[in-house]
Amino acid sequence: MARVYITYIIPEAGQKMLEEAGHEVTVREDEDLISRKDIIAALQEYEAVLPLLTDKLGAEEIAEAGDQLKVIANYAVGYDNIDVAAAAARGIVVTNTPDVLTTAVAEHTVTLLLAIAKRIVEADTFTREGKYIGWRPQLLLGTELAGKTLGIVGLGRIGTEVAKRVHQGFDMKLAYNDLKPNDEFEQNFSARYYAKLDEMLPNVDAVTLHVPLLDATRHLINKERLGAMKEGALLVNTSRGPVIDEEALVSALQNKEIRGAALDVFEDEPKLKPGLADLPNVILTPHIASGTLETRSAMAELAAKNIIAVLAGQEPPTPVKAT
Repeated sequence: MARVYITYIIPEAGQKMLEEAGHEVTVREDEDLISRKDIIAALQEYEAVLPLLTDKLGAEEIAEAGDQLKVIANYAVGYDNIDVAAAAARGIVVTNTPDVLTTAVAEHTVTLLLAIAKRIVEADTFTREGKYIGWRPQLLLGTELAGKTLGIVGLGRIGTEVAKRVHQGFDMKLAYNDLKPNDEFEQNFSARYYAKLDEMLPNVDAVTLHVPLLDATRHLINKERLGAMKEGALLVNTSRGPVIDEEALVSALQNKEIRGAALDVFEDEPKLKPGLADLPNVILTPHIASGTLETRSAMAELAAKNIIAVLAGQEPPTPVKAT
């Protein structure tokens, strides 16, 4: 038997799997962000820790870990909250939960794209406030997606699923920017590859971001690149908040340099940059792209499987390798 610490309440499927495997599970039930002190205490006491993306386990925190700690099973695909190299140096395995949230995030991305294109939130607010007095030809005009080009930044699992849905479902054209071209994707979706993001942005009508947060992707979308986009362009982000320079985005939206944006993640999450929430041409959701019953349960189960495997001396299903 080993001791497992879960930093927040997650779907019970994961906890049940751990308990059935014979492990003692402690779940922190406080909804507030966990303190650094409590994170370090967990690293010093437990054989396994299951944190969220919002829990910082950097080099300094990991340096405080006890010798008993075997695995950190992140409840997320991303792992920029964990210093993987520092963990590896201590012999601590880091895992994540890829694949199981692809469908949910892709669906949320398309939902945001549709909602900002059709001005759904503006229309809902307009109607609730009693401003609707009858049909008018120019009332809250949106834009159609059919025939428009979506630019995908980062053609991973989620980007590919988004492409499938908008191409087959809404007859959108596709362009993409990634480290290398994907011939099969281009053939299947008649997509155009851009090796350079700066060359793609002026040629697409909407942009969706699906890149991890790295030094190279921080503020990938900045003032200059927002300025390079079409005046009527739309921007969707369900990846990581700091990929966008949020201050620059606020300015671009205020000045109508682009038509609109829809964000599920934020640069200083959960805080928003001043002025962002006041803009009518932006949709904001609270990091819920993977927030479906099916996905969150599957994430809990995969995190549990990773922990069970490591504690049994086996290779986990989805390890994160230090680079």
